[in-house]
Amino acid sequence: MVEAQSWTTRRMSNPRFDAAATTPQTVVDIPETPPHSSSSSTGKPFSLSSPTTVSPAILTAAIIAAWFGSNIGVLLLNKYLLFYYGFRYPIFLTMTHMLSCAAYSSAVINIAGVVPRQHILSRRQFMKILSLSAIFCLSVVCGNTSLRYIPVSFNQAIGATTPFFTAVFSFLITCKTESTEVYLALLPVVSGIVLASNSEPSFHLFGFLICVASTAGRALKSVVQGIILTSESEKLHSMNLLLYMAPMAACILLPFTLYIEGNVLRILIEKARTDPLIIFLLAGNATVAYLVNLTNFLVTKHTSALTLQVLGNGKAAVAAGVSVLIFRNPVTVMGIAGFGVTIMGVVLYSEARKRSKLLNQK
Repeated sequence: MVEAQSWTTRRMSNPRFDAAATTPQTVVDIPETPPHSSSSSTGKPFSLSSPTTVSPAILTAAIIAAWFGSNIGVLLLNKYLLFYYGFRYPIFLTMTHMLSCAAYSSAVINIAGVVPRQHILSRRQFMKILSLSAIFCLSVVCGNTSLRYIPVSFNQAIGATTPFFTAVFSFLITCKTESTEVYLALLPVVSGIVLASNSEPSFHLFGFLICVASTAGRALKSVVQGIILTSESEKLHSMNLLLYMAPMAACILLPFTLYIEGNVLRILIEKARTDPLIIFLLAGNATVAYLVNLTNFLVTKHTSALTLQVLGNGKAAVAAGVSVLIFRNPVTVMGIAGFGVTIMGVVLYSEARKRSKLLNQK
């Protein structure tokens, strides 16, 4: 259970080598954009490449850089807030992320018209989105809580095992099987994290378990989403799905933060009177959390879903390295090797999946 009444500010102290925590990215797993969703609500195609004086290559590079910056930035900000700064309320922090995503999504869709607004057409579709929101909440809250106990580098290593849990849930829920090559590629994914866990200097059992739960939750949401939003009439553009999921998730989290984390709002107000920096940290953190989702959409729009997957593999390694440089949590050669083995397994898994799909199409 999360501490509710203590707030030990440690932002002026140097990071310690014996304790750290991580955070997962609050990213919504999203279905492919329907073909009819590529234009604005006015019927005119929306292009983020305007003005035409901007080179497409430069624009794509800038979007990818923004993607890396937002994904790594939200990890580091959450880490700083929940561990070094002493803000011990991960559920409330997650709720601010959801509120931010709801507000920004509404502005991007309803005001800027980046993508056309899609509506929930039935109570059945509403319940499907609500179930996804519940799984999403579980995953994000577990990940945010884990950042009080394990370092970012270890969190990213655990998060890289998502393909393993995806394969497991896909088999258990849909009885879908993969080729032998795909399953063999998962062996280094699992063995690498076992190696990294055994040699992690900052290993914390509770932090490890809830981070695994967060990773499993992301995989479960991905599988369930592929099952329940299969109808063409129920498919939503990624930005529209976020528009509806975010406020639902915030409503789900509200009673939990009030019950588990106590009078967090009153404590926050009292803290802001003596240290206004907390308001800027929370607002900036929530904004970056939305930018993670926005840049996911932009990278897919200007490149491809495969490029986003490849970038995700590289982001884990970059985020781990940056966090070690900033927070200086101790690492071992065996831990680095285990992380490397896991990343290699993820790459092999992705390649095996591609070959398997090509064979099935023939």
